Amino acid sequence: MSRDGRARTYILGAGLAGRSIAAEMRRKRSPAAVAAFLDDDPAKIGSKIDGVPVLGPIADVVSLLNKVPQDEALIAIPEASRERLRQWYDLLKHAGFGRIRILPSLAQIIDGEAHLIQAREIDPLDLLGRTPIRIDLRESLTYLRGKRVLITGAGGSIGSELARQLLAGGAERLYLLGHGENSIYEIDRELRTLQDEGVGERATVVPVIGELQDPHYTRFILQRMRINAVFHTAAYKHVPMLESNPVEAVKNNVFVTKHLVDAAKDAHCERFVLVSTDKVVEPTSIYGATKQLAEEIVLNADGNRMRFLVVRFGNVLGSRGSIVPLFQKQISRGGPVTVTDPGTTRYFMTIPEAVSLVLKAGGVGQAGELYILDMGEPLAIRELAEQMIRFYGYEPGSEIPITYIGMRPGEKLAETLWGPRERPQPSGTERILRVERSNWSPEQLESVLRELRAICFPNPERFKQYRNRRELRRVLARHISSLPVSCDEPQY
Repeated sequence: MSRDGRARTYILGAGLAGRSIAAEMRRKRSPAAVAAFLDDDPAKIGSKIDGVPVLGPIADVVSLLNKVPQDEALIAIPEASRERLRQWYDLLKHAGFGRIRILPSLAQIIDGEAHLIQAREIDPLDLLGRTPIRIDLRESLTYLRGKRVLITGAGGSIGSELARQLLAGGAERLYLLGHGENSIYEIDRELRTLQDEGVGERATVVPVIGELQDPHYTRFILQRMRINAVFHTAAYKHVPMLESNPVEAVKNNVFVTKHLVDAAKDAHCERFVLVSTDKVVEPTSIYGATKQLAEEIVLNADGNRMRFLVVRFGNVLGSRGSIVPLFQKQISRGGPVTVTDPGTTRYFMTIPEAVSLVLKAGGVGQAGELYILDMGEPLAIRELAEQMIRFYGYEPGSEIPITYIGMRPGEKLAETLWGPRERPQPSGTERILRVERSNWSPEQLESVLRELRAICFPNPERFKQYRNRRELRRVLARHISSLPVSCDEPQY
């Protein structure tokens, strides 16, 4: 404890971010006092910043600190590599720090302006994967300054992170659209709190609850809001779930995209960015097939002086419904941690890095183009499970077992980011590839949409096809040859 009885905070990093946090804690009379900065820079070690000593090197001094259980460590080095974070985390845990917080990555820190409200408990996602690149958000978001921006699926993992980062862009308005009131309420409240604490610029944040499966509503809302840019993230995404609900998958993932594209053209939006997935490549799942059709809808859109483009990437660490939250729950229950197959691999990227690259692509991307994020090397799911078990202080196998449950419907052992008829090329922007490909013809696209429309929406002239799952899968398989047709598919 400090002399005045307050808990103490040790800040790793005496740079701009760390100094900003310390100054804010003093200014707001934080219940915790800054005991010291810990740093590896010889030029800073031994000095004082506003009366607070700078100690180091970090590896040498952490174990020597006179701590009590209430003390915490706060890592305020946003540019730190994953390797350094893992080293510091191990040092701090072994030194007895019960609470370790971290500032977000550089993708979420604007010009070094860190704020205490952005600090959060460190978790396994901060230590997994590669080190994200630094993207100057103020520069990359200049194309949205003074604009009205709509985010669909704004309560989801990607949509909510888009909203957080767009606070830095100087947009006039941010419309947060979703059909789940609780998730939209949460991100709306979070953004307002961030703004109150000085994060980002003063965009007007507008929460919107609505159903994009209604084309009349979609057209009305885009014209009424006078939207300049659309980031379309809303989709059903759970692969096995959509295998059991294929009609709803098509209604939500295909026709919502069609409604939005048509409405964006009518409203003369300047940009439309579809967030897509590596599961569109040679898809074996209904989810992958629906997202492939969504890609084709956007890439076929012909808007006068409008930019319709697609950004495709693989899994993101920690998204809702992903394996990371599942593994966390399984570990908290004592296991077992379930993995589909020992050979299963996936591409992974952190949500903040993926979103910052999506925003960058939205500015540099050209109309009618497909862009792919460079995800690095795929990671074995088994290794991911082992790393997470160790993060929580257990030994894989002996203390927390890993069991293999077999592949689920629609899943693959491995995913690829582009198909055999797609040729990735450098885009001129780091970690963003431009794909040369042949889009579907407008006639082919219209043909499949016409067939699917009769299945997804009531038509008195074709009532026997309405909600017919078997027919829906046959239609999709005629146009997407990789999609399997099962003789066990129920009719309804």
